[in-house]
Amino acid sequence: MRLDDPVTLENAVVRLEPLGPEHAGDLAEAAAGLEHAWYTSVPRPDAVPAEISWRREQHAAGGMNPWAVRRLDTGRAVGMTTYCNIDQPNRHVEIGHTWIGADAQRTAVNTAAKLLLLSHAFEECDAIAVEFRTHWHNRQSRAAIERLGARQDGVLRNHRLGPDGSLRDTVVYSILPHEWPAVRIGLRERLARG
Repeated sequence: MRLDDPVTLENAVVRLEPLGPEHAGDLAEAAAGLEHAWYTSVPRPDAVPAEISWRREQHAAGGMNPWAVRRLDTGRAVGMTTYCNIDQPNRHVEIGHTWIGADAQRTAVNTAAKLLLLSHAFEECDAIAVEFRTHWHNRQSRAAIERLGARQDGVLRNHRLGPDGSLRDTVVYSILPHEWPAVRIGLRERLARG
């Protein structure tokens, strides 16, 4: 299976559905109140339809595979995530452009979604590396990535310009195939604990 193949992934907590316009209402509601974080890119509620269109365009170009994150206990779409920077010939992918609404943060939603994404990448798509990137100042994201079991590869200094012109240092993490079994066990245990 290819990393850019549209597929629905599901476990007992979440369903990752190929992102489409039908998710706009739920996602606009989930995005409300998150636009204050200058170090991450969550769309304003009124910009959600444009964000969905952009991600779908990136998918059509072969560089991204976007999903809506649907919480099964409520039935609501509560965020977005993607495979991005897809390098199919080298079986390398980044999990990124992820955001989860405030009501779903600090729940099992993110852990369950990451378990699905990593399982699919390593077990169905035969990935040789799955990467995560985040802003140096996004300590919440860095801590979450580290809790997954990803290892820090390094920091790309002055890597990008932010919307306000500020310079972004990007922290790069990855998980490799030989690390995946231990990461999978850790994710499953975290989900079992609730």
